[in-house]
This record gives sequence, structure tokens and C-alpha cells, in this order.
Amino acid sequence: MLQRIETPRSGVEVTYKAREVEGVFDLYFYRPIGFWLARFFAWLNLTPAGVSLLAGIFGVIAGHLYYYRDLSINVAGMVLHVCANALDNADGQLARLTRRESREGRIIDSIADHLVFLSVYVHLTLRYLVEGSSPAIVLLAFAAGISHALQGAAADYYRSTYLCFVAGARTAVDSSSRLRSDYQKLTWRQAQSRKLLLGLYLNFTRQQEMLAPRLKTLREMVGQSFHGEIPDWLRTRYRNLASPTLKWWRLLMTNIRMLVLFALLLIGQPVYYFWFDLIPLNLLFVYLWFRQEKMAESLLKIAGSSQNSA
Repeated sequence: MLQRIETPRSGVEVTYKAREVEGVFDLYFYRPIGFWLARFFAWLNLTPAGVSLLAGIFGVIAGHLYYYRDLSINVAGMVLHVCANALDNADGQLARLTRRESREGRIIDSIADHLVFLSVYVHLTLRYLVEGSSPAIVLLAFAAGISHALQGAAADYYRSTYLCFVAGARTAVDSSSRLRSDYQKLTWRQAQSRKLLLGLYLNFTRQQEMLAPRLKTLREMVGQSFHGEIPDWLRTRYRNLASPTLKWWRLLMTNIRMLVLFALLLIGQPVYYFWFDLIPLNLLFVYLWFRQEKMAESLLKIAGSSQNSA
């Protein structure tokens, strides 16, 4: 029955967002596994949102298993965490494979991702508090968690912009103004769950736009001046300027965090995971933020000049 699903000859590549935004672990591990899972879930007629929820459950349980100072239990948590990440890849691949990409699916996927790492931070903090560590561990974990949230939000925003400008993936882009309009159209009486999800997503998008004001302005100018159709000259220039930073933005995403967390769990010192968020990743984040905003500023000037000359 699996053979009924029609896919191009490129196979798994049809489920990529864009090859250039995929990391090594994604290309050679998670995407092949996710592709197989996506075909299986398509056969089961499971929705992408359902897969996202399943990934969230696996990840939250994994975070709980990090609470215990027992290596065998921690390893079980790592296995579940890898499964959660594979499912997190599979939900998007399923959506692209079956052409069921939707804003609601992206919202549920984002919420599930946040719940997974919230579980990790909370249970690691409890692990140290129970062992008699200073209550200052709570402040350390909170600061690390906030750093993680900001880094992830910015990385997602810059990647989605790249997908829109270079790969033509308009579904990857949402603006707070559009979301606010859609949010106001919904009523709590008739659509409680949809309004709640959209409200959460609206707040998340506002945070992203606050983190990247020049890029937000560039996206708005492109939408207004070119009616969402990215000119070839802008597509090429954006690719040339943004491509070199993609590999560095990937360091702020899930895979590198998991590898570092696993290594620290194996040596029994997961507390340093918080410091990893606070120091090296924040330094990288600040550097990338400054570089991307300068890039957006230069493109704004060029786009403005092009518009005036036209």
C-alpha cells in the first residue's frame, strides 16, 4: 500500500525544505529516517500535527529521564530524544510529501519543540536541586532557557526568510500584522483552540520581529514593492550574502544542542549544558545577529534604490 504514494524520482529530496539549509545530521540521518516514517504515517493517514504531538510526547518523556542520576536511564532518555527529533523531522516531511502544509501544523510543531526543551531544562534543574545544589541553579537554568528561546527564534526567523527569498517557500513566512488580523477574526466562543494557538504563534512571531527589526522591514518592503515575487537580482544577492552564515545558524538549532547534552550526560555533568547556552552560543548568536542585520540594512538600501529608479 505504501507504493500508492507518488513521489518524484529524487525520493527523499522532495521532502527537504531546501538542501542548503539542511545540516549533515539531517541529510544523512534524520531526513532518510523521517522520509521512511513520513511514508508510513501517510499510509496510516496520520496528520502532520499528530506526528508533531507524538514527537512532543517522546521528547517530554526523554527530558524526565534526564532527572535521574543513573546513566542507563539517561541513555534511555537519549534514545527517546533522538526518536523525538526523528519524528520532528518526519512531521514536516509528511506535510510536504502529502501537500498538507499548514499554519496550524507549524504552530503545533513549534509548541511541541518548546515543550521538549522545557522538559529538559526543568528536569535537569530538579535533578540538581534534589541533590542539594544551591537554589542559584534555578536562575542559571532560567537564563539558559531564555537564551535558548531567543537563539532558536532568531535562527528560525532567518532560516524562514532564506527559504522565502531563495527557495520561494512563501508558506515559511508569517508576519505579526497578518497574524493579528487573522487572530481578531476568530472568536473565543466559536474557535477557542484555534484562537489560543494563533495567539501563541502571534506572540512568538512578534518576538522574532523584535529580534530582527531590519530584516522585518526588508520582508515588508519586498512584500509591498514586489507583491511577494522576489526579483532574480534580489534572490541571487540574498543567497550570496546569507549562504555563508547558514552553517553557523545551524549551530543554534537542535542537533548541536543534543550532541553536547548527550556528551555531558555521559560524563555526569549536565549542568554545563546551561553554561553552553549562556556563553558560547550567546556569543555566536550576537555575532550572527549583528551580521544579518547589517546584511538586511544593505539590501534595504539597494531595494530602495531599485524601487526609486523604477
